[in-house]
Amino acid sequence: MDASGTSQTGSADRSKDDVGPRLEAAILALLAARADTATICPSDAARAVAPDNWRPLMDPARSAAAKLVASGDVEITQGGGVVDLSTARGPIRIRRRR
Repeated sequence: MDASGTSQTGSADRSKDDVGPRLEAAILALLAARADTATICPSDAARAVAPDNWRPLMDPARSAAAKLVASGDVEITQGGGVVDLSTARGPIRIRRRR
């Protein structure tokens, strides 16, 4: 247990639980800071959330992008064209919905 009386395991679980919303927020913030036509890589969001340990966040970053696609905020592209993330293989980019 830590000084607050919670177990460190519980704290780690909370951190895992909120990584999706943090990645979603990072995606939106990164896109907001760029030109309307710009794209980002899911790794950009993962690095924004965990600069020293971003690689394990690549699948959660793609999942966060999928949630933002479902809400109509972003689109997923490959080679400049919009693709369905559920069938996309390989590198993707994320952009604001047009």
